[in-house]
Amino acid sequence: MHAIVAGAVAAIITYLLTPAVIRLAVRTAFLDRPAGYKGHGRATPYLGGTAILAGVWAGLAAGGLHTHWAPIVLCAIPVWAMGTIDDRVNLPILLRVGVEMLVGVVLVITGLGWQVFHFAPANDVITVLWVVGVMNAFNLMDNMDGAAATTAAASAIGAAGIALLSNQRGPATICLATAGACIGFLPRNLARPSRIFMGDGGSLTLGLLVAGLTMSAVTRAYFGPSGVVIGALLVGCVIFDTTLVTVSRTRAGRSVFTGGRDHTTHRLRTLLGTPLNVALALAATQLILCAITVALARAGEGWVILAAGVCLVFGFVLLWQFEMSPWFEVERDRQEAKATGALDAPDALTALTDARVAGSAAMTTALASVAHRGDTAPASPSAR
Repeated sequence: MHAIVAGAVAAIITYLLTPAVIRLAVRTAFLDRPAGYKGHGRATPYLGGTAILAGVWAGLAAGGLHTHWAPIVLCAIPVWAMGTIDDRVNLPILLRVGVEMLVGVVLVITGLGWQVFHFAPANDVITVLWVVGVMNAFNLMDNMDGAAATTAAASAIGAAGIALLSNQRGPATICLATAGACIGFLPRNLARPSRIFMGDGGSLTLGLLVAGLTMSAVTRAYFGPSGVVIGALLVGCVIFDTTLVTVSRTRAGRSVFTGGRDHTTHRLRTLLGTPLNVALALAATQLILCAITVALARAGEGWVILAAGVCLVFGFVLLWQFEMSPWFEVERDRQEAKATGALDAPDALTALTDARVAGSAAMTTALASVAHRGDTAPASPSAR
């Protein structure tokens, strides 16, 4: 019951606080302006992470925060500060990674890292790598309205389910507070046009919370070494997206650290049409994956390992489809056109699509005209 209260309060407070944060961002010119690969059409307020973190803390104030798991949400404060500063001045990547690693070390010291192996150094190393990896995966997922918030909410709900399996109500409460804050943020983030972005101050904070909560939900006594697999399944969508852009940019000869419109979200949008549909698809996919994970965790370690193998195979097949399928040619054409300066408008994708439709229509008309002339007059030498 306390976890549900925490989630509800977090959602309400985040929703009510967001308009004030929008006004603050506008007054201080804390805006994300369209440039380069960014596809939004107007300057949009940042600071969504401020409303999200405040909502999480409000939810925990109402639902209760066990002191053992307090370091997770306490570490979220410096991460939020770093991300917010980065939104303003673009911090060096090494500084960002250094802070992320330091947060991972703090979780190790406080006993909130992975505890799935009998060899302590292995737990420590994988904890730091997990924190850095998941934080940056959610940061990468924040590339379209609603994407990071919906996947974080779904992952947090899944982690709550795993925590409850082992009767850990403390992590479950933080999980539902995190999910509630994401849900409270979504209405204005998914407005058309979007009224606010979470920025790095939000995506990195959510990444830390989800990373810490997945580790806390999985206990060695209950799951053993297969717990790492369970954690990976709980964040399966962001892992897939990070893998996809890494492969895509490497194949294209571009740095993995450069921005682009080659994420899962951009490719799905060519099929689903709107950011709302993409966000709902991501949320549904991650929720289904979490439900399967909880069921497999109850079934036993053997089923978890089997599921990991199946997911790896399916993930590779899906990645190949996203990279090679003609369904996504329009998005790749858009990137090429932007790179050559042929298209500068935010609606370049739409322009390319319209051009193809117009070209197809013109070709159809021309063929019809030739066919009509062929019925009424001898063919010309060129026609032959």
